[in-house]
Amino acid sequence: MVWPIYAGEPPKIVLDFLKRVTFKANYFYMILTYGKDDTDAPEWIHAKARGFGLNIDYIHTVEMVDNYLPSYDMNEQMTMKKTTERDILQAVEDVKNRKKEIPEANDAGRDFHKRAAQIFAEKPGLINGEQITVTDKCIGCGICAKVCPVGIFQIEDKKAKRTRNTCEFCLACAQNCPQKAITTSIFDKNPNARFRNEHVTLQDIIVSNKQ
Repeated sequence: MVWPIYAGEPPKIVLDFLKRVTFKANYFYMILTYGKDDTDAPEWIHAKARGFGLNIDYIHTVEMVDNYLPSYDMNEQMTMKKTTERDILQAVEDVKNRKKEIPEANDAGRDFHKRAAQIFAEKPGLINGEQITVTDKCIGCGICAKVCPVGIFQIEDKKAKRTRNTCEFCLACAQNCPQKAITTSIFDKNPNARFRNEHVTLQDIIVSNKQ
């Protein structure tokens, strides 16, 4: 199972899925992706999953581009030397060998998670998606509706409209809009720079949302 770390925790839809799902497997692993800091996420989700009756055998984190647009310029992120390939190769090797390991967090990681959780509790608009804004650049192509994992967009009068105020804030809509017509109202580090992993096509994302 693969999911992105959101300031120390999984996206809400991932956590909700883990609460409801029943796995039938003799080896259960998770690969967590992160941009700036993986905090205490492996330790945290391992403990959380146990509360749902799930036993995770192995967790590994992979450093990638941080797509949080209010804080990071995607052009700068793409030029940074990340450990993505190394981390992926290590995870593949470990899973092949059925390695059992849950990384132990340090105090700095736990503190980062705690502080982030407090900030977002006080200012939910930073992470709940309410700041996502569709600008006049929108031509109604419908890409945002196709890549949104929770279906908050629809096309009305040849323009993208949101069906509710909050979402997962995964930013797939903004990152994949061909017109760069979707931005973040609080702050967008570089409205002209967007990112999609070179190994993932737009069609890949659309198809995955139909499963």
